[in-house]
Amino acid sequence: MFLLTPVLVALVCILMVWIFKNSDGGTERRKGEARAQAEACPWVDEDLKDCTDVHQVEEDANGWQESEEDVEHIPFSHTRYPEREMVRRSQEYYELLRTAPSGAHTEPWTFVVVKDPDTKHQIREIIEEEEEINYLKRMGPRWVTDLRKFRTNWIKEYLDTAPVLILVFKQVHGFAANGKKKIHYYNEISVSIACGILLAALQNAGLVTVTTTPLNCGSRLRVLLGRPANEKLLMLLPVGYPSEDATVPDLTRKPLDQIMLFYFLKTS
Repeated sequence: MFLLTPVLVALVCILMVWIFKNSDGGTERRKGEARAQAEACPWVDEDLKDCTDVHQVEEDANGWQESEEDVEHIPFSHTRYPEREMVRRSQEYYELLRTAPSGAHTEPWTFVVVKDPDTKHQIREIIEEEEEINYLKRMGPRWVTDLRKFRTNWIKEYLDTAPVLILVFKQVHGFAANGKKKIHYYNEISVSIACGILLAALQNAGLVTVTTTPLNCGSRLRVLLGRPANEKLLMLLPVGYPSEDATVPDLTRKPLDQIMLFYFLKTS
């Protein structure tokens, strides 16, 4: 029979203590990294887990262009069509573009159209509650400053007044007929493409909207609207007609040579 000598027992004990201490250290290190991530990205959307490196921009402020805080707002020009014309233009647009592409044709999107006044108001209450925290805490001073030219804040009265709200959810995965999970490839890119086509379709029909991405509201809105856990809120679009006194910031666009490059075949 093999007997443990006192020296060997001592060595085994030392080894066990070392293993446990390193294990605890690794756990604490991982917790510390998670805390650091949360502190570095306090605005991170808990639903989408999207984290733009805004704090790095703030730490190196001298190397970044200051935001334009004062931008003139001008009257919004809009053409309103008769309802029959809107239907005709919508049908022509659909026949021209058909439908949006998606990764492996998985169509990973859900468009929830809300017209009920009570539901719209509940949506507004959820968003304004979270947006106040976003503006005062999560987003940070630079992001808030960058938004001043749009004259926005956490008060979102348009969520009540717009006739229709469209909440666009991405499906991070789907379900096969047998109930097993089905992969949705490039689901966020696919839904974003679909949103771009929808924005153009609304404009073409004579309607207006504004792209909104309610930060840290997705899970509560998903529960309110009875959507499953595999759906994550990507965008909210209030849809309707502009008010008579509507204004928009007089923004400029980048010139073509800043956004497009041409590479031609070299010939001898």
